[in-house]
Amino acid sequence: MKATCLFLLALLTTAAPALAQKKKTVATADQKMNTFINALMSKMTVDEKIGQLNLLTGGEATTGSAVSTNVEAKIKNGQVGGIFSLTTPARIRKAQEIAVNHTRLKIPIIFGQDVIHGYKTTFPIPLALSCTWDLPMIQQTARIAATEATADGLNWTFSPMVDISRDPRWGRISEGSGEDTYLGSQIAKAMVRGYQGDDLSKYNTMMACVKHFALYGAAEAGRDYNTTDMSLDRMYNDYLPPYKAAIDGGAGSVMTSFNDINGVPATANKWLMTDVLRKQWGFKGFVVTDYTAVNELIDHGLGDLQTVSALSLNAGVEMDMVGEGFLTTLKKSLKEGRVKQQQIDQACRLVLEAKYKLGLFEDPFRYCNEERAKTEILKPEHLKYAREVAGQSFVLLKNENQTLPLKKAGTVALIGPLANTGANMPGTWSVNSDLANTKSLLESMTALVGNQVKILHSLGSNLVEDTAYQQRATMFGRDIPRDNRPEEEIIKEAVSIAKKSDVVLAALGESSEMTGEASSRTNLEIPDVQKRLLHALLKTGKPVVLVLFSGRPLVLNWENENVPAILNVWFGGTEAGAAITDVLFGDVNPSGKLTATFPQNVGQIPLYYSHKNTGRPLQEGKWFSKFRSNYLDVSNDPLYPFGYGLSYTTFEYSNLSLSSKALKSGGSITASISVKNTGSREGKEVVQLYIQDLVGSSTRPVKQLKGFQKISLDPGEAKTLTFKITEEDLKFYNTNLKFAAEPGDFKVYIGGNSRDVTASQFTLMK
Repeated sequence: MKATCLFLLALLTTAAPALAQKKKTVATADQKMNTFINALMSKMTVDEKIGQLNLLTGGEATTGSAVSTNVEAKIKNGQVGGIFSLTTPARIRKAQEIAVNHTRLKIPIIFGQDVIHGYKTTFPIPLALSCTWDLPMIQQTARIAATEATADGLNWTFSPMVDISRDPRWGRISEGSGEDTYLGSQIAKAMVRGYQGDDLSKYNTMMACVKHFALYGAAEAGRDYNTTDMSLDRMYNDYLPPYKAAIDGGAGSVMTSFNDINGVPATANKWLMTDVLRKQWGFKGFVVTDYTAVNELIDHGLGDLQTVSALSLNAGVEMDMVGEGFLTTLKKSLKEGRVKQQQIDQACRLVLEAKYKLGLFEDPFRYCNEERAKTEILKPEHLKYAREVAGQSFVLLKNENQTLPLKKAGTVALIGPLANTGANMPGTWSVNSDLANTKSLLESMTALVGNQVKILHSLGSNLVEDTAYQQRATMFGRDIPRDNRPEEEIIKEAVSIAKKSDVVLAALGESSEMTGEASSRTNLEIPDVQKRLLHALLKTGKPVVLVLFSGRPLVLNWENENVPAILNVWFGGTEAGAAITDVLFGDVNPSGKLTATFPQNVGQIPLYYSHKNTGRPLQEGKWFSKFRSNYLDVSNDPLYPFGYGLSYTTFEYSNLSLSSKALKSGGSITASISVKNTGSREGKEVVQLYIQDLVGSSTRPVKQLKGFQKISLDPGEAKTLTFKITEEDLKFYNTNLKFAAEPGDFKVYIGGNSRDVTASQFTLMK
């Protein structure tokens, strides 16, 4: 004990000076930055300060109905603080040269874009990425994205999107990490670390922008841009934590959401932008609006452009995206007393600080190295990693009679409208993806196993029946093959091919643009025209594997009852075709776990695992009970629960134990569980820990994820896993919005998903 104490004393003695030196270094850097910006701002006119608050689009990609005009002239006039959707070092250098060589104060421009799930090397959509439950892997995808994007001239990404969503009708559920607060918070921090690294001034790091602040994922009816309304209890406990986690992780900027909160749109919501973000959370970066969000306050009914621009600045917004309300009205509002000079100065300062931290004042062209663009984009190791990540993201939903994996022999029929479309593979918001060179599933499978397996192909059906719907569902160049012959003729051809095969792969589901922004749906089933194809393929008597493409949870009751195997491949990115082939033929054992609940039907939505009990909960395992909280026509159960996912092997959980049945305030206890691979293949398992607060001053969820570990086990191998539980894990925002743990009884659940768990219990002591 004496030796241990001496060691700790020595450690503290050596650590203290290092910590003090680090604080001193940070303080010195801040002082240097402040001195520089003070000097710069002392030379700036009001017009030049307002110009820094103006974010324009370069015109390569937009998310609204307006694009910026006369960009070059505005740069020369000092009216541009940032540009987005302009890429390549040559084009960005040209714009930057105007800013630093042809303006009075030579202030550089910041260049941003929606780098959502990779840059040229595209990774699986964020919802799929979250299904890996692998935080280092997710962080590395952001690191690679930053490396490639900065090599192409960019230094700011509008990511991560951390909106919690429990309504799969909402198309943008594909862009987030699902329904869970804890997992979403961990992923938010990992993404920020990946983009920003440990030094924003490095040439291969970029500033993150957390979006959409706030509550955007809870849009009523799952309809994009719609109203959001919720209690403070739900807001603070369920929806706000991922944003805060990203802020705590050092995110340099925040983007406003389109929706209103407590009746006030986020872009004009001073309580949200100032009281919560700045005062409660201590955010030091700058806030940018979403696309034309200031102008859209007019349609919200808050006033004309001058009025809403003043409201936004007063709320705590620093940069106006595309709408130019700040640029055209703030000076007038300043003269009329609607805004104060101090507010304009503070907004300008925060934008300039971001540019300083990115190193743009030191070298405005640090991101314009054309040699990097030639060597660091689409590198072989990046593509290899994209293939690995995609394989880890797929979720095996059903595998009756070990239909999968397939043997590398015989004849396979690959049928469906999504079988031979490479442009569809990267998924929504892959605006920089190399679509022309992205291989389809048919192309990848032929290249990888075509010398061992005879592959037959047929379209089988159109994506949807309505050609206008198909056009809406395949926007932005994501062409899906379409056959204008009679449906009966198309299916007959597919059935003929299926009969010649040993197994049928049905590549069905959604196109990439059926999810994402402005892609809400009320019918979450596979389109009827595809279902009729699937019916016909099953009638052949051949084993059928549904290779399901989707960007959201779908309603799959009939498919679950009738199709032998279902592999959800989401939209897997640049290397999706190769990764799907890897999993189908057993070179990779699927290990993905759902991060959003799959409902039995749309009428159950919103459906999520961490619901509250109500005063009349349904008795577990029982349905139907009169005067209980249930439906007449369907059980309360999901089709596939949160955390669910199968493997080509099986896992057995046993011997859950707690180191103590009493947790003292400030202390900890340990939960232990044994997990064994009881199958014949090596496999990965995501071991999940949930906690339930049995008695609280306000109602508490039936389960909350509080920890997880992804492990790999060889056949027959067993491991004992431990989870440390502290008082911090038990805290929540009470009715006074105080974040605290309350003494009482708690349940611990551990298992492979939120439903199939073993339980124990402990007490938090006063």
